[in-house]
Amino acid sequence: MDLAAEKIVINSDIKNISLVEKLIDDISEQYDIHADVYGKLLLAVVEGVNNAIVHGNKLDANKNVQLEYKISDKELQFIITDEGSGFDFTSVPDPTLPENVEKTHGRGVFLMNHLADKINFENDGSKVQLTFLL
Repeated sequence: MDLAAEKIVINSDIKNISLVEKLIDDISEQYDIHADVYGKLLLAVVEGVNNAIVHGNKLDANKNVQLEYKISDKELQFIITDEGSGFDFTSVPDPTLPENVEKTHGRGVFLMNHLADKINFENDGSKVQLTFLL
């Protein structure tokens, strides 16, 4: 049974990342999220929303990113959905490989995979669910 579920919609402007950070701060305070979990979810969710804005919606301010969260006594789940055409999430290059270490992009999905307890892509990659155990 969910304790709460809420959804916010932001347009694809990188400045709106501050709204996501504030939402995560508010959730963490309201539900007394442990500092270790807070750090992981802040980084992973901000990275996911940033990817949705930059890569999914191509910084098109007319397109929106939807951020939904659901929290229960055992887990906190964020669902990030953009209006882009998606991407092949099964073939994202490993940023830790020598040929990729110098690249300035390509770490977002890697980070989300390692920070979230569970990650699931849907809609050809235009929707991602990040689950964190509490």
